[in-house]
Amino acid sequence: MARHRRPAATLSPSSRERVAATRVTAAERTAVERARRPQLRRRRLWAGALLTVVLIGTALVTHSFTAVPLPDRLQDGLTLAVSVLVESLPFVMLGVLLAVVIEVWVPPGAIERWLPRPAWARRAVLSLLGMLVPVCECGNVPFARGMLMRGFSVPETLTFLMAAPIVNPIVILTTHQAFGFSDGILVARLAGGYAIANLIGWLYSRHPDPKSLLTPRFAQTCATPPTQGRDGRGRRSVTQLLAELRAVMSALVIGSALAGAIQVLVPRDVLIAIGSDPVLSILAMAALAVVVAICSNVDAFFALSFASTFTPGSIVAFLLIGPLVDVKMLALLRTTFTSRLLVGLVAIVVASAFLIGAVVNVVG
Repeated sequence: MARHRRPAATLSPSSRERVAATRVTAAERTAVERARRPQLRRRRLWAGALLTVVLIGTALVTHSFTAVPLPDRLQDGLTLAVSVLVESLPFVMLGVLLAVVIEVWVPPGAIERWLPRPAWARRAVLSLLGMLVPVCECGNVPFARGMLMRGFSVPETLTFLMAAPIVNPIVILTTHQAFGFSDGILVARLAGGYAIANLIGWLYSRHPDPKSLLTPRFAQTCATPPTQGRDGRGRRSVTQLLAELRAVMSALVIGSALAGAIQVLVPRDVLIAIGSDPVLSILAMAALAVVVAICSNVDAFFALSFASTFTPGSIVAFLLIGPLVDVKMLALLRTTFTSRLLVGLVAIVVASAFLIGAVVNVVG
């Protein structure tokens, strides 16, 4: 028996509202599907790039079982890229898991109510949050994405993101193990990292529209309310985990590949030759910090190998710049922030680290 629709004029007000809501929902779904088509194409490109890198890595691993040798420079580049990737991967996973916990499991307002109300005081406290999140810079990026999706502002998140790779217990212990308190390197690193982070947070708090510093894709993710409905926390956690891994892992692979390629192409002999100059040594170690892309938890031991030929200020500059704006970190940050913001971050961090390093050289 055919079912006849009642004319709209005979529907009750509540029924008309439900019909209108259904039509709006259908229109929104159509718009979302159209908007997602370019994203799907980009994901296929990222997947292809990731598959290519995985195949190259597999070829490197199985190289010893083949009869055809790779060129030395190519083999060195692949080895360095894979080592950076393997070194960073556990911390990225930890950061992604923490981001899922923040987004899905921590009740709304549980963190915010412990923070002071003044904006500068909130940033000052958030810049110390790294003491409770002992992961390197790779893991801090997905954690910061979770903060943004939770409702933290861009300046607040940037303050945490710039301070956490330096102001955390593992980095403090490894830096002390490598240098102790000699030449003020440990103190300059901690105080300098804290100061740079709060400087960046303050500068971008003056921005007229901080949300415009986010990529359109991530801004849309933040603006979309979490779908709860029938999905429990477990299912939402899995969905969030896969989304974060999809966003971060491709950037990590590309950043690791760039770091490996640049380390092979940049002549280190030239950098070491100018290590004794109080100004050029800072510039050389700053450039090295950007291209080497070593985890902040162990970079102090790498810098220790240059301590006999480079000035203490240049070592401090290396330890400040590397965790914040190396090529791997910039690739990860690009998943969330615009290129214009990244250029600003590089300029502020490098200029501040140069100034702090110069002061250490003068005082020392």
